[in-house]
Amino acid sequence: MICLSIEIFGLVQGVFFRKSATHRANELGLSGFIMNRPDGSVYAEVCGKEIAVNTLVDYCHTGPPAAQVSKVITNRITTRHTGPFVDKRF
Repeated sequence: MICLSIEIFGLVQGVFFRKSATHRANELGLSGFIMNRPDGSVYAEVCGKEIAVNTLVDYCHTGPPAAQVSKVITNRITTRHTGPFVDKRF
């Protein structure tokens, strides 16, 4: 199991990014959360099998059709999440 933080920048709020990423993460059996940040970016923490986590990271580079992702930053974290992946309303 690996855990990553993911920061997504660009036009990523108001385009169903959190909802679509939450759906994708749950399909992949991942744990963690996603939320909007005041600066207009989206932040997530995700834990699970490495291939599934990497699949979600790949998705974050494009997001839903209306999104315009300019940058994605990932870092390994020591926090461990269990249970379903959830959308935390900001």
